[in-house]
Amino acid sequence: MTEMKHILRLYITGRTARSERAIANLHSICENELKGKYEMEVVDVLEQPQLAENEKILATPTLVKRLPPPLRRLIGDLSDIDKVILGLDIRTHDEQ
Repeated sequence: MTEMKHILRLYITGRTARSERAIANLHSICENELKGKYEMEVVDVLEQPQLAENEKILATPTLVKRLPPPLRRLIGDLSDIDKVILGLDIRTHDEQ
């Protein structure tokens, strides 16, 4: 069975300390839990406001898991790793 890649998009507002922390936390979680089976895109809503509007992003940082279904959204700097793993429905490599 082929494992589906996780498609993740993180919306931030500028390169603030909170945004940088969210990026670093997400990258760490993805590397530790998804072992390269992910695509991560960072969207700065100041530079690409239309993307944020299309997704109805009201607060940043916001993480959107596009694939695999279901679509999930998490708001914040993603510092609570257990909450992020649960919220994104990520099964660790040991559980698969």
